[in-house]
Amino acid sequence: MSRSRGGTLQSLRAKLSRRVSAALTSLTLLAGGGALAVGTQLATAPPASALDNGINLTPQMGFNNWNTTWCGSQFNEDLVKGMADLFVSKGLKAAGYQYVNLDDCWALPSRDLSGNLVPDPVRFPHGIKALADYVHAKGLKFGLYSSAGTHTCDVQGFPGGLGHEQQDANLWASWGVDYLKYDNCNNMGVDAQTRYKTMGDALKKTGRPILYSICDWGSSGPWNWAQPVGNSWRTTGDISDNWQSMISIAHANQGLSAYAKAGAFNDPDMLEVGNGGMTGTEYRTHFSLWAEMAAPLLIGADLRTAQQETFDILTNADVIAIDQDPLGKQGSVVSSDNGLVVMSKPLADGSRAVTLTNEGSYDATITTTVQAVGIAGAPSYTVKDLWSKKTTTSTGAISATVPGHGTAMFRVTPSTPVPPPTGMSHLSDLPFLAQTNGWGPAERDHSNGDWAAGDGRTLAIRGTAYAKGIGANAPSDISFNLGGTCKNLVTSVGIDDETSGNGSAVFQVFKDGTLAADSGRLTGRDPAKKLTVDLTGAAVLRLVVTDGGDGTSWDHADWAGARIACGNGPAAGAHQLSDLTWTSASNGWGQVEKDMSNGDNQSGDGRTITINGATYAKGLGTNAFSEIVYYLGGACSSLTTDVGVDAEAMGRGTVAFQIWKDGTKVADSGVLNAAAGVKHLTADLTGADELHLVVTDGGDGNNSDHADWAGPVLTC
Repeated sequence: MSRSRGGTLQSLRAKLSRRVSAALTSLTLLAGGGALAVGTQLATAPPASALDNGINLTPQMGFNNWNTTWCGSQFNEDLVKGMADLFVSKGLKAAGYQYVNLDDCWALPSRDLSGNLVPDPVRFPHGIKALADYVHAKGLKFGLYSSAGTHTCDVQGFPGGLGHEQQDANLWASWGVDYLKYDNCNNMGVDAQTRYKTMGDALKKTGRPILYSICDWGSSGPWNWAQPVGNSWRTTGDISDNWQSMISIAHANQGLSAYAKAGAFNDPDMLEVGNGGMTGTEYRTHFSLWAEMAAPLLIGADLRTAQQETFDILTNADVIAIDQDPLGKQGSVVSSDNGLVVMSKPLADGSRAVTLTNEGSYDATITTTVQAVGIAGAPSYTVKDLWSKKTTTSTGAISATVPGHGTAMFRVTPSTPVPPPTGMSHLSDLPFLAQTNGWGPAERDHSNGDWAAGDGRTLAIRGTAYAKGIGANAPSDISFNLGGTCKNLVTSVGIDDETSGNGSAVFQVFKDGTLAADSGRLTGRDPAKKLTVDLTGAAVLRLVVTDGGDGTSWDHADWAGARIACGNGPAAGAHQLSDLTWTSASNGWGQVEKDMSNGDNQSGDGRTITINGATYAKGLGTNAFSEIVYYLGGACSSLTTDVGVDAEAMGRGTVAFQIWKDGTKVADSGVLNAAAGVKHLTADLTGADELHLVVTDGGDGNNSDHADWAGPVLTC
């Protein structure tokens, strides 16, 4: 809170200006009817561990009086008791709201002779402990306010906590306080981390579990340091009860999704729902976006005079369930196009919460897909509208016509759980279990373009291009469901060439919760680094990118050519290769044929495999250029095969046969023509995840290049 109703908003939307300078200067936005100085700051450090105080594993829910009363005379004991009563009678307690919190102006302007804070006897004639006892008797929790400075933010100058941290914490604990909102005014220029950590340590020493809500308006970039200090941290200045203020604050908070986790949450300020400055449609957007962003839900309206529509919004159980999902992930922006914004939030049951927000003034149809929101892979999906309660089924599209300033919110649930991968897979072809990304969404098969999905370029690191991979921007955290079936990951990592040599990042691979690989710091001038990671037994794979220490500007980080091997290969023993199922097969003419030659056209139009008079009952008939891929899973040791040009080529055709073990060629026939007859090849495949059988043209075009893999036997 800043009592000018301003404070410091973090404009993470001003991405373009970082192209000019990584040290962004301030800009001005209009919000709440006045000009706000907006000091833009970039997130510069990886997420830290959440505060381990055993509380607030999901965002806090409750009431704070500030948006209703400020320091007016109506802020008193009766108001607070009335709110506690209404929490019970109106179903708010049942919906999950717990905390009844006092904001500024609860104390006298001076401490007593012992240096203790003194409750205002006019506002609270029975004292704070009696009020806390009343709230506790309702089965609720009680919160207070202070500031990490010499005085609080109100112009009357109530005592702050700076220099009195342990004394104040002990006093609050003796009163039965369960929640502290700690503001940032009159801080005397003392380092924010020092001030807030001192109070956090004092709260711990009381022995009472007290939720710690850090409120420095985002001015010190608390997302970079506050996770092990407090349970939540303000990311913006104060909200006002109008559309422009609310949506601007949402924009600032959306870019920080990588920093939220269970027990540690970004806080875009209190709810204005029901205060009268926005329409019902706008309030539903407000509530939807706060839930999608895993934000604290602190009611700011006077519930004694609230309309039924306000209670209907605040007690929407389906929307609250999104905010309170135990996975603790903040939703991230999937796409943003001319004010049509799609967000996706991973949920603990494998579903996604999806919001379609129309920031314009007129009705608009907004469409996304299960692939875009990171949940592709199931045959169908249940799509529940969390406001209308209507449920439909989709095979992939998610769409709604949304009124101006409105939001459609859905819970999208796969009909079957997204299966773990099998065989050799490019990570970019697999659904994300969850993803957060510093700028824009993480991209599949192209670099990170900062803004909307699909706006990147071909992945390239120091001049080497990659057709497959994932483009990210620090800080980034992308996870995949492996189901314990995978063996290894192979990927190249580095800063994409689109940064022109700028940027730095650290790439980390986590096997469940354990760090399995670390690239070290890589800059935009370093070559790609290859990582090979053992994934045996891992249920979840996480790809994490953190800043290299110079800010997140230009940290376009590529997981280039990332592939994983999952599942078992062929059973032990000798196998005719044509009896096994290939992963993929491409062919110059017609289809790759099993146990017959290639007849150029339809499947099954070949003849008995014949090379210079020798016939074979088993084998593969191809026509250059051809590539057949089998997944081995490290289970096989060798391949033996005869190769040559099939007799049906009538003496024409020249080809070359190659056997590849993963990315290494292990056998090559050289160029063969029909007169060359049969050539025998043997290849060592020990430890290989994949076998590639390749036939190339001999140099004279691929007409009549009928090439036989004759009697190939795979030993496993």
